[in-house]
Amino acid sequence: MGDQQNVEALRREYSRRALVEDEIANDPIEQFAVWFRQALAADLRDANAMMLATASAEGKPSARVVLLKGFDQLGFRFYTNYQSRKGRELEENPYASLCFFWPELERQVRIEGEVKKMSREDSATYFEKRPRLSQLGAWASSQSSEVESREVLEQNFEKMKERFDGKDIHLPEFWGGFSVQPARIEFWQGRPGRLHDRIVYKKSGDAWEIVRLSP
Repeated sequence: MGDQQNVEALRREYSRRALVEDEIANDPIEQFAVWFRQALAADLRDANAMMLATASAEGKPSARVVLLKGFDQLGFRFYTNYQSRKGRELEENPYASLCFFWPELERQVRIEGEVKKMSREDSATYFEKRPRLSQLGAWASSQSSEVESREVLEQNFEKMKERFDGKDIHLPEFWGGFSVQPARIEFWQGRPGRLHDRIVYKKSGDAWEIVRLSP
């Protein structure tokens, strides 16, 4: 019970900033860009790390951290093995939720929307920019499948090094990008007394509706 009591006592006040309607952008992508630039300027470690939540066709959820690799009006992009658990679930149920948490700035951003596969051309353009070891890792790992041992994984990696020795490494058929196309984006700013600011942008046709939520 001692550990449980210690967990219950964990809390801190939030007091760094405010989030008010007359100071935000009319477009949530522009507002995200402002916050993301500030996260980078604060030199936050892994500022582009985001929780990705998916669900199977039966509605069973799973979540993991992935890295944002680009965003614009068309969506928030990340790359993965299409045969991984997240890849299979997005094939079955093409909707997802993203969550960025920047505790040093007392901020959180939640994004929900439909997910589309990126074109092979766009995926290849990104894959060619990856470090060679990362390219080899994509070929060597059958992501999310059971592997007998670490040694087997390393042996697969060595086989790929031999296969592509002295050659360019091309994009695997089973690997590429996804784009989360937002229908709802929430910006959360910690405030004193747990009266946090929560501003939500909801897609309505081609426009965005902006509302405030109770904390």
